Amino acid sequence: MTTDPLDDQVALVTGASSGIGAATARELADAGASVALAARRQDRLESLADEIETEGGEALVVPTDVTEETQVREMIETTVSELGGLDVLVNNAGVMLLEPVATADPEDWQQMLDLNVQAVMVASQAALDVMRESGEGDIVNLSSVAGRKAYAGSSGYNASKFGVTAFSESLREEVADSDVRVTSIEPGFVDTELPEHIPDEDQREMVDEMLEGVTPLEPEDVARSIRFAVSQPTHVDINELLIRPTRQEL
Repeated sequence: MTTDPLDDQVALVTGASSGIGAATARELADAGASVALAARRQDRLESLADEIETEGGEALVVPTDVTEETQVREMIETTVSELGGLDVLVNNAGVMLLEPVATADPEDWQQMLDLNVQAVMVASQAALDVMRESGEGDIVNLSSVAGRKAYAGSSGYNASKFGVTAFSESLREEVADSDVRVTSIEPGFVDTELPEHIPDEDQREMVDEMLEGVTPLEPEDVARSIRFAVSQPTHVDINELLIRPTRQEL
């Protein structure tokens, strides 16, 4: 008789209302984990929770604005109290507001720093206390190809994702004396709603042109990679996963 790799584990996924976050929640639930779903859009979280529970899983809806530190810490506390612990944290919530430096709105930069970086750091800090107490755990941070390679017109987004990659590696070194693992996931083009929020028309057109002739990743492709990373034996830490569509050049 075989068991699912995440049986009896608790996973928390931010940005779970759509895209990679929703796909990851489904994937981890399929692997046996009880899943806490965090995002601002409560109606979508409740629909996803119903779907997971219909398939025999356990899901907890935790409406959260991860740019608010108090809400992030309450998100962790609620997950632990309601589901009995926290074994996997997937910091997925993020936004991609592409603009040239000369015309960028500094408020867009701040939004990316708050959501893409600060929220990741605060959630990781809060989860770390729980995982150190239990003796092990996985912190998975969604970076990007843009966290490894800079692009014209993408400076603010690049800065935020380079920050996620750097934070993840620093955290990994800090917890290397324990069984807490840290993984940075770096997807290329993924078919999600992120490009819809790009404020600069030229940058939206550029993204469309770059996608010509490329079959983008599906959220489920990234979700399977996350499942792979957190399902490894305790002594195996998948530090980074760079995942591009086969025909993506940059």
